[in-house]
Amino acid sequence: MTIARELVQVAPTLFFWQNYDPAVKADLFSTALATPNGSLLVDPIPLHDSQLRPLSQHRSIAGIVVTNANHQRAAICYSDQFSAPIFAQRDSFPDRKPSRFVEIGSGTKICDELEVIPIEGAVAGEIALYQPANGGTLITGDALINFDPYGFTFLPRKYCANEKEMRRSLRKLLLYQTERMLFAHGTPILAGASARLQQLLDADL
Repeated sequence: MTIARELVQVAPTLFFWQNYDPAVKADLFSTALATPNGSLLVDPIPLHDSQLRPLSQHRSIAGIVVTNANHQRAAICYSDQFSAPIFAQRDSFPDRKPSRFVEIGSGTKICDELEVIPIEGAVAGEIALYQPANGGTLITGDALINFDPYGFTFLPRKYCANEKEMRRSLRKLLLYQTERMLFAHGTPILAGASARLQQLLDADL
């Protein structure tokens, strides 16, 4: 996988980076967010050291979060580099677990503030993550996407374990007031994310 060279800041404590992966013929997106206990890297793809430095210079890397079994990406590499734990559901690493693996589940709060929300019916190990600060931020794995030609929508049926179950499970995200939403595949929504999600889910009824 080639190395991403641009880190984009979208809020005081929120960043993302992206790169095209020819192996899967798709753009991959990664998120970093700062907490009082350190920075968390979510589904990280390789990022150039010059861009990674700001994330680790002022705050230690407190952990790596993997949102499903398809998103191991550079998680183990960064876990080794920063001696940081990897937070994921057990199904995200169905075979051998990384040496610093920390199992998470519904209600787990990573670094005391990033809430884990399991999403059933999508990809094995699928979770969303919620941070309440500054109007609320949701970070999703594969269950929601936002890129052409699809736009903001659900993971296509052919990639789901159970599409109907996934769509039902996503409704739990409406309980979280959310201004921003970031994706593992797609351009972030930076305003009015709760309303966009409500519209998408209501259209599915």
